[in-house]
Amino acid sequence: MRAMSGEVTMPITVAAVRETSAGERRVAITPEIARKLRGKGLGVLLERGLGEAAGFPDAAYGDVEWGDAGSVLARADALLAVQPSAAHAAQLRAGAALIGQLRPYGAGERVAQYAARGLSAFALELLPRTTRAQAMDVLSSQAAVAGYRAMLIAAEAAPKFFPMLTTAAGTIRPARVLVIGAGVAGLQAIATARRLGAQVEGYDVRPETREQVESLGAKFLDLGVSAAGSGGYARELTAAERAAQQQALADHLKNVDVIVTTAAVPGRPAPKIISAAMLAGMKAGAVVVDLAAEGGGNCEGTRPGERVRIGGVEVLGPLNLPAGAPLSASEMYARNLANFLELLVKDGALAPDFADELVAKTCLAHGGEVRFRA
Repeated sequence: MRAMSGEVTMPITVAAVRETSAGERRVAITPEIARKLRGKGLGVLLERGLGEAAGFPDAAYGDVEWGDAGSVLARADALLAVQPSAAHAAQLRAGAALIGQLRPYGAGERVAQYAARGLSAFALELLPRTTRAQAMDVLSSQAAVAGYRAMLIAAEAAPKFFPMLTTAAGTIRPARVLVIGAGVAGLQAIATARRLGAQVEGYDVRPETREQVESLGAKFLDLGVSAAGSGGYARELTAAERAAQQQALADHLKNVDVIVTTAAVPGRPAPKIISAAMLAGMKAGAVVVDLAAEGGGNCEGTRPGERVRIGGVEVLGPLNLPAGAPLSASEMYARNLANFLELLVKDGALAPDFADELVAKTCLAHGGEVRFRA
């Protein structure tokens, strides 16, 4: 509990305000999570209209406290956020916790500001990829949304049907779809393409993903290059490995109708996998949806946030796809945050245990000190 005066205490206040990033429609506290927090004896304070863009009207939140953004931030003991702005962080009082996707890589100045304000800042992108962390893994939950939406975008952009159709006008062959990267987003994209009836292949430089790709009914594309890394991520390829991969992939892409790329390396630019020469060799009408656009893209022709035609190929670089399915994305994201918050609260008070690796490895700043340096 948080001490007020003498022996008087009151529950900590868990808060959320409307997101201000362009196009962001997700929320960090849903009605379901608000009820659970209240059930644990915590105060819940929200900005009016918090969930409207995600499909959660104020009335759905029940017994919570409401205010404008300024009053909510001034009183928050723990602010749950999707992508908090610097302006929001600047209005939190010393000792408050900030929890969300804090974009830690290359953010030394911002992290220093968290420390200078005395905030306890936790970036859930840094969660270790362990079994215990799965219920808090915002990258995985939001990647699933992105992979699903990416394939729907690809299906809409493609000039041909995904499934095989037998009609009075003849048989339409199914689209050939290749998903590059078999992480959470890639696997969800594969599953979605399969549901849509396409002929699907999955490719990843990590050989251990073959079983996962094949379990979804897709064929694993083996280009003869392995780059198994640590922590569930791929390592960077050597120059020789990349050359071999590129040639084998270029030959294969000539017959592919749709490509969805999902390869990313945390804290680094996205690896370039599809070259301009590969695009030039692809069939007219082919479509590339590049989920790594925010990191510069896996395709040389990608322009973040745009749809461009290069030769006869459409290249799409969508940004922040989870925000396009805000209700479902928020439901998963808010559960992730609520599960992590449990690690920080003991007997109703904020008491982060830095002996817990999930707490220690996600902390950017605490007690006036910077705890993470990219």
